[in-house]
Amino acid sequence: METREDFFNWLDLDVIMVILMCLGDPADFIRVSSLSRFWYNFVIANGLCKELCLRMFPQLSAVDSVVERGNRRRNPIDVGSCNSAEWESLEREHRAFAFLARQCKTLPATSCIADAVCASSTDNYPFESIVNTLERGDRVGPRASYWSSKGQKDHTVPETLVYKLDADFCLITEINVQPFQAFFQTGDPIYAAKSVRFRVGRPKSPSPVDISHQEAIQRNISTDTSEEFPMAQPVDILHQEAPEDRFIWTWTSQEFPMAQENRLQKFKLPKPILCFGGIVQIELLGRVQRQEMDGLFYICVSHVEVIGGRLFPGFDIEILEPSGKIVLKYFPNLSPIRIRHRRAQPFLIPRLPLLGGGLMQGPRRAFGRMPHIFRLIRQQDESDDPGSQQHEPEPT
Repeated sequence: METREDFFNWLDLDVIMVILMCLGDPADFIRVSSLSRFWYNFVIANGLCKELCLRMFPQLSAVDSVVERGNRRRNPIDVGSCNSAEWESLEREHRAFAFLARQCKTLPATSCIADAVCASSTDNYPFESIVNTLERGDRVGPRASYWSSKGQKDHTVPETLVYKLDADFCLITEINVQPFQAFFQTGDPIYAAKSVRFRVGRPKSPSPVDISHQEAIQRNISTDTSEEFPMAQPVDILHQEAPEDRFIWTWTSQEFPMAQENRLQKFKLPKPILCFGGIVQIELLGRVQRQEMDGLFYICVSHVEVIGGRLFPGFDIEILEPSGKIVLKYFPNLSPIRIRHRRAQPFLIPRLPLLGGGLMQGPRRAFGRMPHIFRLIRQQDESDDPGSQQHEPEPT
């Protein structure tokens, strides 16, 4: 009778980890985990889907825990309360990070700005408000549509524009900015910045004063009333002031040079970024154009786009203050992607420490994806574990 040798006897576990970490698609790990119960345990026990997500999005290192909502789970495996709870946590992380990585890979790119929050300065409010940058182009009917900073004698004074995204948890791939060309001034000058820089983050927890102030803004009435003139007056303080201490920035981009041209300039980020908190800041650095009327330097923007996509409703987040740690909430029944999974006996494979440099990057040319090895594993599994044939891998 022919004797089959286990593939794991051929290689050390650290070599296998190097090979697996060369995979760059979450679907690859799902396929590997579908080969057998042994491989399923190996992928989950070593948190390979989580490691892939951390490699794609280092911002996920702030995730403190994963909560799964709306998924009916079967009774846990009876392997002891401590081990069972730990294995349940590993499985939950595996499902959540596998869904997250795949959704980020397939998310359609759209404009995801919900509203303009505030600008560092505004020259002629409300006619030159940041709200105008939500409109495409530089005109709305016969009227010019743009935001303008206040004039400065110093051309190095920066300006900032802050926007709220349409979800607290979003993926951002590029940010587009169109400078404004003053067609109504002599020579049609363009008031572009020299360069731009981007930040993502979240608002600080509001104080009771901030909450009452926000409620007043939403009601569009002034918080200060006169005894002689008690008539409510419209205010829009939210779109005028931008105190830096109201936001916590968790990621900052490099500087991108801006062309002195009246067109929508696209700034594609080197890598997609996850935004926790739904706030984006555009920092405009360096002033080029001096206004002939007063001799001051201005920056003007006609339109802004943040391109990416929201990860809600499949995912949501809760930010724990003051630490800034994040609870990742996963809603499998609301996610557009379904990954089939099955339960298995936990802790057959010990978790391995993932070494920072070598194991994460790995000799890609030396190992590649080694499809022939995985074919051998599948052939061995089909003969040794008939039950594994009942599990279908994730459709591509």
